[in-house]
Amino acid sequence: MRALRGTPDLKPGGMRFLSAGERGLVVELGYEVSLEINAQVRALAFVLAAARIPGLVEVVPTYRSLGLEYDPLTTSFDEVEQRVREVAARIDPEILPVLKLIRVPTVYGGIYGPDLPFVAQHAGLSEAEVIRLHTQPTYHVYMIGFTPGYTYLGGLPERLHTPRLDSPRLKVPKGSVGIGGSQTGIYPVESPGGWRIIGRTYLTLFDPSGEIPTPIQPGDTVQFVPITETEYLAASREPRLESREQRAESRGRRAESREPRAETGEPSAGRRAPGAESVGTNEIDQGGTRLSSLGSQDLIEVLRPGLLTTVQDRGRVGYQKFGVPVSGAVDEIALRVGNILVGNPQGAAALEITALGPELRFLADAVVALTGAEVEADLDGRSVPWYQSFRIRAGQALDVRTCTRGLRAYLAVAGGIDVPVLLGSRSTCLVAGFGGFHGRGLAPSDVLRVGAPSAPAANLSGREVPGEWRPRRESRATVRVVLGPQDDAFTEEGRRTFLESVYRVSPHADRMGCRLDGPAIAHRASADIISDWIPPGGVQIPGDGKPIVLLADRQTTGGYPKIATVIGPDIPLVAQSRPGDALRFRAVSVKEAQAIALEIEAALEDLPARLLIAERWTYGAELGEVPGEIPMATAGDVPRAVPSRVKEAAAVSSPLPALVVKVLGSPGDVIVAGQPLVVLMAMKKEHSVVAPRAGRIAEVRVREGDTVAAGDLLVTIEPAAKAGGRVRGGEA
Repeated sequence: MRALRGTPDLKPGGMRFLSAGERGLVVELGYEVSLEINAQVRALAFVLAAARIPGLVEVVPTYRSLGLEYDPLTTSFDEVEQRVREVAARIDPEILPVLKLIRVPTVYGGIYGPDLPFVAQHAGLSEAEVIRLHTQPTYHVYMIGFTPGYTYLGGLPERLHTPRLDSPRLKVPKGSVGIGGSQTGIYPVESPGGWRIIGRTYLTLFDPSGEIPTPIQPGDTVQFVPITETEYLAASREPRLESREQRAESRGRRAESREPRAETGEPSAGRRAPGAESVGTNEIDQGGTRLSSLGSQDLIEVLRPGLLTTVQDRGRVGYQKFGVPVSGAVDEIALRVGNILVGNPQGAAALEITALGPELRFLADAVVALTGAEVEADLDGRSVPWYQSFRIRAGQALDVRTCTRGLRAYLAVAGGIDVPVLLGSRSTCLVAGFGGFHGRGLAPSDVLRVGAPSAPAANLSGREVPGEWRPRRESRATVRVVLGPQDDAFTEEGRRTFLESVYRVSPHADRMGCRLDGPAIAHRASADIISDWIPPGGVQIPGDGKPIVLLADRQTTGGYPKIATVIGPDIPLVAQSRPGDALRFRAVSVKEAQAIALEIEAALEDLPARLLIAERWTYGAELGEVPGEIPMATAGDVPRAVPSRVKEAAAVSSPLPALVVKVLGSPGDVIVAGQPLVVLMAMKKEHSVVAPRAGRIAEVRVREGDTVAAGDLLVTIEPAAKAGGRVRGGEA
């Protein structure tokens, strides 16, 4: 395929349409980075948004291609391709909006630009000459991606081309201006980064409380303007009219469908709900995350947060073109089923619990349900059911200790978790630190508000799903994929390796993606492509040949080829796989994938009418984890003992595969209950393993830097009667 030339007028025969799962496709307009091709991309993106094609959910422009996400319930790959070709044939270049010149005040060098001396030395220039060269051009904004508001700028003088850092920084301050290879750009949020930092601006380049979250758009031009440190500090101290949270609160703390914007005709779509009426890219939400804050109350106090517990709904749609991840529940089906059990809209916000769970005190009566991963959990000492709704009384504590089978559990609460809506969703976006509960995982003493339930508690509690809705985890999951969008970037042998090999989940998995270990997949040539859209479930293959399945918090664009895309109904299989679990892939066609998705959606639509009334708790009985049935609690019952809390237990084991970061005690130390003993790193999060009771450390079985598996012994503790050593962390 040749690169298109001339004006932004498109020649439909020159486009290439690539499948990206059952709900996505990529439209390629060329194979190079050029202003002409980029103008064609922007023109097509603009008219597609204005055309309001039924079922088209999102349009994501990149350097030389468009990512399109569509609703397979209302349209198909072939129908979207046909409509795109029709629209492309009648593009009028005059409709493009007037472009802006954005001047970016920048303080160079010093603590704001620690790599300026290196850039100067590499270029054979003085620091002043580097600043002069960097501020002379006007840079073209090709696209926004990587992180929210991150602009890909073209036009850096060749003299300033500088290699990236050998090892990326863990944190680059917000507003940092950097150079990476032949590009320059601005970090809009604090994030890891490998570019050479030469300065910093005080401008806010990403604001999730705004109607349009980024002031710079593709097609705009940017010019850096040097300022002094005094000017930078003075501008940085200027008071802001409202904080992000205040602006979000002032919008009524509810998600709203928005009308198309006057200046572009583009909508700001909320997360689609099953059966949502589609009007171009503007979905009419049938419920989703739009829960009224009327009647909400403080309901849940966090006593222990767990490894990573976040507020998630079905995610935010319509903002990938601004670099904003969709976020939302990684196992969306489990979230939706949990909400059905407690009478919520399927898109209501709930708690996503990763590996090690929280302990939560309820401040008022509530009805909840646990779905997703199987968990070891109790309510004041009594085991709780799985995939059933149950009632919690005011003052009771729900302790979700660990996910025993699967990786992520969901706690749905009748009424839904009530946090401010930002960009159409209540979901937590960890990479940019916004949404959910203050943009982060839960912490001790946090208090969550919950909306008003849809019905009295007596009508919502004691409901369970039919048996087929309880997931059955297999020792080796088969994950269905649609090949593409860049499967032609791999050799025939590489594609065969991908489909015939068994891969295992590595410890380096998180909400962004699931890294796999196994046979390397061979590229035809380079492992790099010009950055383009990353669809949900995209399987990218970096230079080492090992697959990475991209999940909810994935970046919106990336520069590695995607050999395949996991179909939506099978993303939960990946999301629930624990480090060490085995996966293999099986290719299906787009039509087969859409048929599977339609079947799942029909089943979810029918599920409320198929719920059963549970007279007895049957947690785990069908899977053989708990023999027989456990009667539901009645007045006067004495809580039964929980096996995991045997008082004489002296072994402290690792709850999951991890790296030992710190060992906090030595043999002979006297310790108290709850005292941290070992700090583990799992899924890029630190977790403290604490003493289950007081006593004396008899043996430490690990050292810093060791890798441990789930169940590996870390520390042994002798009973308090034998204690007589050094006191650490408090009185014994």
